[in-house]
Amino acid sequence: MFSSKKEFKEVFVKNLESETGKTKDQATEQDAYRALSHLVRERLLQKWKETEQAYQTSGKKQVYYFSMEFLMGRLLGNNLLNMGVLNVVEEGLVDLGLTLPILEESEADAGLGNGGLGRLAACFLDSLASLGLAGHGVGLRYRNGMFTQRFVNGQQVELPDHWLQDGYMWEVRRDEAAVEVQFGGEIESYEDKDGDLHFTYKNSQSIRAVPYDLPVVGYEEKSVNTLRLWSAEPSEEDLLNKAQIEQAHGNFIGHQRDLEEITSFLYPDDSHEEGKKLRLKQEYFLVSAGLQSIIAQFEELDLPWTDFSERVALHINDTHPALIVPELMRILMDVKGLGWEEAWSITQSSVSYTNHTTLSEALETWPVDVIRTLVPRIFMIIEEINERFCQSLWEQDPGDFDRIAQLAIIADGTVKMAHLSIVGSNSVNGVARLHTDILKKREMKAFYEAFPERFNNKTNGITHRRWLLHANPSLSELITNTVGEEWKRQPNRMKELLAYREDGAFLDELHQIKQQNKVNLAQWIEKDQGTAVNPDSIFDVHIKRLHGYKRQLLNALHIMHLYNELKANPSKEITPRTFIFGAKAAPGYYFAKKVIKLINTIAEVVNHDPDTKDTIKVVFMEDYSVSLAEKIIPATNVSEQISTASKEASGTGNMKLMMNGALTLGTMDGANVEIHESVGNDAIYTFGLSSEEVLSYYQTGIYDAMEMYNHDKRIRRVVDQLYHYSPFSKGDTTFHELYHALITHNDEYFLLKDFNSYVAAQEEISHDYLNQRKWNEMSLLNIAHSGAFSSDYTIQNYADDIWKISEAKMLNG
Repeated sequence: MFSSKKEFKEVFVKNLESETGKTKDQATEQDAYRALSHLVRERLLQKWKETEQAYQTSGKKQVYYFSMEFLMGRLLGNNLLNMGVLNVVEEGLVDLGLTLPILEESEADAGLGNGGLGRLAACFLDSLASLGLAGHGVGLRYRNGMFTQRFVNGQQVELPDHWLQDGYMWEVRRDEAAVEVQFGGEIESYEDKDGDLHFTYKNSQSIRAVPYDLPVVGYEEKSVNTLRLWSAEPSEEDLLNKAQIEQAHGNFIGHQRDLEEITSFLYPDDSHEEGKKLRLKQEYFLVSAGLQSIIAQFEELDLPWTDFSERVALHINDTHPALIVPELMRILMDVKGLGWEEAWSITQSSVSYTNHTTLSEALETWPVDVIRTLVPRIFMIIEEINERFCQSLWEQDPGDFDRIAQLAIIADGTVKMAHLSIVGSNSVNGVARLHTDILKKREMKAFYEAFPERFNNKTNGITHRRWLLHANPSLSELITNTVGEEWKRQPNRMKELLAYREDGAFLDELHQIKQQNKVNLAQWIEKDQGTAVNPDSIFDVHIKRLHGYKRQLLNALHIMHLYNELKANPSKEITPRTFIFGAKAAPGYYFAKKVIKLINTIAEVVNHDPDTKDTIKVVFMEDYSVSLAEKIIPATNVSEQISTASKEASGTGNMKLMMNGALTLGTMDGANVEIHESVGNDAIYTFGLSSEEVLSYYQTGIYDAMEMYNHDKRIRRVVDQLYHYSPFSKGDTTFHELYHALITHNDEYFLLKDFNSYVAAQEEISHDYLNQRKWNEMSLLNIAHSGAFSSDYTIQNYADDIWKISEAKMLNG
């Protein structure tokens, strides 16, 4: 792209002046960001076309990854890295009196995701492109993200996230590829002269779906794939019949807003019926628009429909896009004229499904009446799928009504989306070995017994390009200087660092890099939050979506315990600790919002108490995002991965933090199990109940939180501080809900049962951190073994085992 720093500066300044009409000295940082992004975008568009041509020429199978979330983060720096010009641009900007990190601040984090599900999807897209695999994302172009989080008196307040207000440099609108999506109405059927049955819509609502494409560039520009995001707009018919709509709806603007609401918000408020219906509308809008587009591209190949699954793989990321199954059937039968058996064979052989949860409440279901009203033809097809599936079960085991009821797609007036996804696909995978085992042995045991060949495991991964190369350049440089460049392409080569585990000079350099990252974060925290933190303290980090099973409350109770210890004995020796939190609570999840209020209250108390403020600090970072994570993760010493065992499907934050040299403090849950196997007992801190013990408690119901409360004075004290007058509760009822969750409602996530072993593990950490040589060696072990958790390996496994796709050689390669 730029052969030298000199060339970059000349091209950049020329482009800046032509784009803005300003001189370099007159231009703002926003101007400079847009000028630089425009240069990068021009190059990407060229490579994008070359990739598309190569895919068409090679005739390779392509995979389409359907997900309601793609948490991409800022793209400028990541694109420069993958295009191989990051260093040239950084150095050239410095010569011009600019810095890339400052320019990057002008780019909004795309509001296209919330937590691990969306960030995983983004990592997968990066790996697909970096491996030269024809794999694309299909999602929604939300005009507003989840929300912008602010704290007012310690409580979360949700403000709109208008991430698109200044435009988005990386998207390309494709009006020519727009399609129509139908909702509601009635379905009429008729027979043709050959006796074939046909279905048509009457009085349905047509919504125009317009695609916006984002280029996804792979490392060293291996290929440039596509993330296609769909936006809801009034249809051409609506625009032509504006007068009629105004007469029927009162005004056209209101009607237009109703239509556009489908892609207005990442997560609509589902605390009421209309919000729930809107969510279902989003899900169908995504799959219908996406499938129509994919099928149109397939038809350009002029191949028979029997070749569809040889050219196209459709992946369901969690159950939100489960309607792929009936929608593909609808298009193949109603639009393309195929019979049921042929359409079903194509559907099953094309579709695969990833399950992301063991939480029963997270296994999506929809009331029959809602689906029947919103998408009547789709409901008819789901009914038929269910009837045929149940009939096949009856033929296998006549009279086994319990088995049929257990496996049915429609039962008790609800449609079970996980069941639909399993029945309609050829592969079902979990996202960590423990998670997959739980699915097979417990949560989906009956389905596993029916279709054992469909179930497999694909442990999640992260892209080391963003989370190490981009987020932690100093550590990346050290690794490169030590073991060479090849680890960037083959991250497992990081294991070569193990040869330096007893090299004092290397370990000292590793420590200095971590320490400088902590100084940088401390400075940012003081500037942004107004809280001074000690870079020499342990940076203990808990960053993830806020949920009861992720147990931020357990962390908070431990901090309260430390406070109590210091107040009882101000001279007590405790290794200084800075507790850093980052998390958003869903707007209607009141328990989670109470936990945020508690942590902020604890911060207010301990950060200002003369007996504790020099020993423990608590910081809750507002508006947690990918960009904020990139600041926090390189500076972390302790990675809190403390979910209730059996509840976390995998986790990917654990991998990002491990890759940057943090030591995991965790339960044996999700991918923690595999991290433990990688680094061994001496480089991870584990505690708490096992998944088997947790599942046994749920099954027997013998757990008694009150017993824990009555027999442990440390537990009793922190729990009482939630209910009675204390420095934290101030005698009001603010935290009574948390108290009742633990005591009255019997501590669903076993915080009190795991409290003692958690405290013991924290004490071990405090002791070990004082031996910096030992700590640095443990940190090195984590970094060296983290390459195995690169999403490149995960995606290669998907490609080989599920999608059956292979690398497509570029035309210039």
